Amino acid sequence: MEPPYRQIAAELRAGIAAGDLRPGDRVPSVRQIAQRWGVATATANRVMAVLRDEGLVVTKVGAGTVVSDRAKPVPAKSPAPKVRPARKGSLPPPLTLPRIRRQAVDIADREGLQAVTMRRVAADLNVGPMSLYRHVATKEDLLLAMIEEIAAERPLPEPAADWRRGLYAIARLQWDLYRRHLWAARAVSFTRPLLVPALAAYTEWTLRALDGLGLSPRTCAREALALHALVNTAALALAAEADAEIETGVSLDHWHRSQRPQTDTLLSAEDFPLLAAAPQDAFTDLEALFDYTLARHLDGFAALLHDRRYINP
Repeated sequence: MEPPYRQIAAELRAGIAAGDLRPGDRVPSVRQIAQRWGVATATANRVMAVLRDEGLVVTKVGAGTVVSDRAKPVPAKSPAPKVRPARKGSLPPPLTLPRIRRQAVDIADREGLQAVTMRRVAADLNVGPMSLYRHVATKEDLLLAMIEEIAAERPLPEPAADWRRGLYAIARLQWDLYRRHLWAARAVSFTRPLLVPALAAYTEWTLRALDGLGLSPRTCAREALALHALVNTAALALAAEADAEIETGVSLDHWHRSQRPQTDTLLSAEDFPLLAAAPQDAFTDLEALFDYTLARHLDGFAALLHDRRYINP
């Protein structure tokens, strides 16, 4: 069975093919799709992305998203999209690396990292794909530029008064970054780090927060990596949930409500009295779970500092 976003896209595609929606007609907005079909906003965004990639709809300033003049799917192996000529008396903004990476980030935020291709970015910027290669040589270079863009969005915090406040501040900053850009947790690796100055600045800041504690450089590096791994793992759960909403069209709250009868049946058995007594939000509130996990990690590091016998040289 196809995921909901493909089913909805097929319905809208059929309406365009049948002439119910003609070139220039407005198509349902993301909010209207979410309300009409009862799906999550992320799913509605994916519907729009499918129709846009097929050339069926375009976004026009002042008109919203409308049926394209072509109103027909784009073949999988189609020639490069034609660049629309600029209106008389106006010049298109120059193509620059900041524009390219910002557009790529916008696509990834809406539709996921897999939707970011050189061809797609070029089409959204109304330029030929080859124009991008003057600024980014490969897709890997584009990814590095995207990570640099988002990592530099907000300044690093001021130096903290003590190590615990410092580690908490840098972990929260990274967590907020992943919440704004769910795709980033999969792109950023702590075993094969991306050589991006803004990411290196995060690690350097963390090491400075640990400086002066009398720890070896090895221990400081391991603590910096452990903290990153904690945040990254929690962010992957957020990303997985976002993917699940897109694929199923069902939000996390709605999913738990739908599972309530089975959950009640399972927990009514005498085998799980402690599990039944636990409040539901202890399992579903990812923000609170992250705060709890971070606090317990910092507690453990404090214990390590107190008893240095367990610190590796």
